[in-house]
Amino acid sequence: QVQLVESGGGLVQAGGSLRLSCVASGNIFRINDMGWYRQAPGKQRELVASITSGGSTNYAEAWKGRFTISRDNAKNTVYLQMDSLKPEDTAVYYCNANLQLWSSSWLKKVYWGQGTQVTVSI
Repeated sequence: QVQLVESGGGLVQAGGSLRLSCVASGNIFRINDMGWYRQAPGKQRELVASITSGGSTNYAEAWKGRFTISRDNAKNTVYLQMDSLKPEDTAVYYCNANLQLWSSSWLKKVYWGQGTQVTVSI
């Protein structure tokens, strides 16, 4: 079994910062790409940023320059540093990971965390 557990969400005033973390655990052989998505009320889930195992990053245009994705491969952890937060950043943030298990190392599968709420007040 694999678990992705997010933490670091909460309530923050506009202009503030939050750092989200997501730890992957379980029977993991290899973690490939990891990413952060968000889902605002009444909207579809959308990509915020992703990062390869080698550290190459990709950002959706709306969050370039304000958010920074990083990862610690030794800890199976991906981070999202969110700065200069705006009320429109309010959403549930989900991490995902494309990974391979020891029991089926040829198979790449995407797993999701349960989400963490980020609320930005005026």
